[in-house]
Amino acid sequence: MASITEPDDDQFADERAFFAEGPVQPPRATKTAPAHYHGHRDRLRDRFRDNGVQGLADYELLELLLFRILPRRDTKPIAKALIARFGSLSEVLGAPPHLLSEIDGIGEAAALDLKVVAAVGQRMLKGEIAARQVLASWQQVIDYCHAAMAFETREQFRILFLDKKNVLIADEVQQTGTVDHTPVYPREVMRRALELSASALILVHNHPSGDPTPSRADIDMTRTIVETGKPLGIVVHDHIIIGRQGHASLRGLQLM
Repeated sequence: MASITEPDDDQFADERAFFAEGPVQPPRATKTAPAHYHGHRDRLRDRFRDNGVQGLADYELLELLLFRILPRRDTKPIAKALIARFGSLSEVLGAPPHLLSEIDGIGEAAALDLKVVAAVGQRMLKGEIAARQVLASWQQVIDYCHAAMAFETREQFRILFLDKKNVLIADEVQQTGTVDHTPVYPREVMRRALELSASALILVHNHPSGDPTPSRADIDMTRTIVETGKPLGIVVHDHIIIGRQGHASLRGLQLM
């Protein structure tokens, strides 16, 4: 009765040598060609180094940010998709993380990194008005409020508290409401102003719709706060309404 025997290791080695066309060599490591976008990154960095932001489109500036955030991805289509979705570089940085993450290539970590960049920009703008006479730095105030509030999806009511020299004491969000309403309590506004020994206020809130036109309720609320502050010696310099494309000043519109 025939029996089946297992070949030994030497026999396998002989068979491999017989069928091989030459000596068996270990596989050699192959060099990976540079990704096609590496040259593009170098050229874009060179343009930025030589000319600054002049001549760079929003999506190209966004690419420069994404180079570090996504080092192994082709960031040009991602940057273009972000701009197409949100409209501008400012709106990309102002978008909430969960919406940023809807873009292919932007995960939770990348979305958070973009928000860190936005926060750094806001902190820089706030530094422009800190410890300065605010009324003499009005454009910096507008720029800061726009960066901080223009792209919020819910209404916020913010107060800039000033001292007797109109230097910023504190910048606080007092209330956050819905997409079209924020409850404001004049007594609470004045209570906080007294706690901070503030002599003047600038009221600020945003319109998530994008249109900064003041409503009747905005005007009435502002006048109530102005009247509440008068006997306390607290002046309301202005009420600024922030929209995506601009702002409205109730003082400038002679509505207060």
